[in-house]
Amino acid sequence: MIFRTPKLSSPIFKLTLKIILFVSIVSVFIGMILYTNILIKHLIDREKTIMQSYVQIYHFYLSPDANNYEEMFFFLESITPSIAFPIVTTDINGEPLQDYSLYTLNTDVEKYKTQEEQREYLLNLIKDMEKSYKPILVYDHEGNVISKFYYSHSNLIEMLKYFPFISLILISAIIGIGYFALAAERNNEQSKIWIGMARETAHQLGTPLSSLLAWLEILKTNKDDPSMIDYAANEIENDLNRLNTIAIRFSKIGSLPDKKMIDIDKTIEEVTSYYEKRLPHISNKVTISKSFSGRTQIYANNMLMTWVFENLIKNAAEAMEGQNGQIDISTHELSSKKLLILVKDTGKGMTKKMRFQIFEPGFTTKKRGWGIGLNLVKRIIEEYHNGKVYVKESTLKKGTTFAIELPYDSKKQPNTNNK
Repeated sequence: MIFRTPKLSSPIFKLTLKIILFVSIVSVFIGMILYTNILIKHLIDREKTIMQSYVQIYHFYLSPDANNYEEMFFFLESITPSIAFPIVTTDINGEPLQDYSLYTLNTDVEKYKTQEEQREYLLNLIKDMEKSYKPILVYDHEGNVISKFYYSHSNLIEMLKYFPFISLILISAIIGIGYFALAAERNNEQSKIWIGMARETAHQLGTPLSSLLAWLEILKTNKDDPSMIDYAANEIENDLNRLNTIAIRFSKIGSLPDKKMIDIDKTIEEVTSYYEKRLPHISNKVTISKSFSGRTQIYANNMLMTWVFENLIKNAAEAMEGQNGQIDISTHELSSKKLLILVKDTGKGMTKKMRFQIFEPGFTTKKRGWGIGLNLVKRIIEEYHNGKVYVKESTLKKGTTFAIELPYDSKKQPNTNNK
């Protein structure tokens, strides 16, 4: 039935969803690490190439055949802007060359410190650099080492190393917030449904109980009129049957009712004939008109479809707000595979915003409403009968038309001439 616990909320589904979510996060995390490592490798290779060019310029202009230092510094100044990593030039013994500002790059040496303090800072920096890369050696024309170039990767590479972990934390936080928000929304919706169901139960019982009290009063005041007694007894029987139907309906909550071929015209007739005599208890003078296409055999559950039209009729009657009004119910063959049912009232109508919210559980425009009736209609039509229900049109102070589309096969319809 429509209130049966959906598969989406079963423990197996929840566990499967959590496993899929966990595997997806881990897969994304691993993918980000692999991709980040590829980027880091490309950046390291690029920085090594730049470093090699930087050293080659030094090596070329430090050879005996080259003494144009202006050209050397020109080329170094040209390549320097592309260097984002620290470089320290030392002698053969690893001692930083002076002037430190001239033979270092991107080292953040604090010039206001003494020479000895700057030297100590650079020596510590060299130790850290050796952990990442071996120094590049510069040889003279005889093959002797004349200087060393120490370097390490840029801050960008260092930040990229932590990028997957930071992203994982952010993604986990977003998913966590989303999960708890959805869980809170789901719990809120379930709470509204259960509260609405409790009120719906009371309201379902209210109509026949009110009628029984009225018929009992009629019996008391007309105890000497056999015809009135018979009439009241028949109506009492209808109300008792109504109570029995309600009891059966609610006893099957959580179960899966059967569907079979039913005459939707007959279902509508039964519902309207019952409510026509009881609408004055809900509104003032409300009349119901019906128009049937004559081709209305559909595969459905009669009890649930009865519930649909009960809610739509009560909703339409209450929309009159105590005024006189009209409810028109009609069936139409929308296509060879689809039946259209229209329920039109002359009530207060709805705004555009209300039309989008009217089927939400807990939403109601009535001061003492329970906001579950139209949500039940939507669940019955769409989740169980594979149909569609929507507000076809609505105008403030003029009325509303609800439309129901249900699947059916026109080829399987009975001969209307014999109906």
